[in-house]
Amino acid sequence: MNKPIRTNKCVLVTGGAGYIGAHACKTLAEAGYTPVTYDNLVYGHSAAVKWGPLEKGDIGDRAQLEMVMQKYNPFAVMHFAAYAYVGESVENPAKYYRNNAAGTLSLLESMKKCNIDKFIFSSTCATYGMPDQIPIVENHPQNPINPYGRSKLMIEWILQDFAVAYDLKYVSLRYFNAAGADPSTDIGESHDPETHLIPLVLDVALGQQNRLEIYGTDYNTPDGTCIRDYIHVTDLAKAHLLALEYLNAGGLSDVFNLGNGNGFSVREVIRAAMTVTGCDIPYVEIERRPGDPAALIGCSEKIRNTLGWRADHNSLDAIIKTAWRWHKK
Repeated sequence: MNKPIRTNKCVLVTGGAGYIGAHACKTLAEAGYTPVTYDNLVYGHSAAVKWGPLEKGDIGDRAQLEMVMQKYNPFAVMHFAAYAYVGESVENPAKYYRNNAAGTLSLLESMKKCNIDKFIFSSTCATYGMPDQIPIVENHPQNPINPYGRSKLMIEWILQDFAVAYDLKYVSLRYFNAAGADPSTDIGESHDPETHLIPLVLDVALGQQNRLEIYGTDYNTPDGTCIRDYIHVTDLAKAHLLALEYLNAGGLSDVFNLGNGNGFSVREVIRAAMTVTGCDIPYVEIERRPGDPAALIGCSEKIRNTLGWRADHNSLDAIIKTAWRWHKK
């Protein structure tokens, strides 16, 4: 069989049936690329794959990966296929090191064999651990405090070594809190179990849960609850597209934070959701969860200056409105 001609328009998207991956696929398709989703559908949803083909497979299965790479001949890979429950990572670290670290190594080795040299990595602010300063910049020390964050940091180290040894070109994007949904409600956030604050708040607003649990009200913050930096999922997807085009234009491997640069407390999120939905949101205050930093806010100046990225959804209300439309649908 003849090898397909690489057109520089096909991108392999691992985890493309998941929350952020599906939004990235839509953004790629709108920009003229063909996203090929590779997903084992453990947490992803086949119904979210609407803008390109779906190939079911695990990133640890090199034979399947290489078959898909040879079939579509992508010029780059966007990698979202990771387990991301912090608490579960503490209880079952082997699962996280096997999938996130070893699975990504399998993916990178398959890319090397198939001569694919561009890689966009979904990293996380969890690699920083407890911050020494706010807002967090990219050269902040990385001291993750759970296996999830450590598994992602391991991948960042692997990427550095692959870049030196094999001339891999990569961009790592360290997210803060992804939130919101596609403004046209084509796709949105649906996890099982759900652990993210905004969808949990909206579940209570819809009456699907009786009340929200606030973990800790004695933090050193203005209202005692944790503060987080929320970034709209379509703004995240746009950053992946810009990173892809940056590498395709010959840009050097690099790492960028992705956040809004603004922090909102748990209580502020609840108040904003009550305003947006017009619903009461009962809650109960319980003890802190171990390992939750009081505040996580990112500085995204570097990606703005280097890639020209800007967040289109700056306000908490705007982010929650898109999530609310999706949840009601």
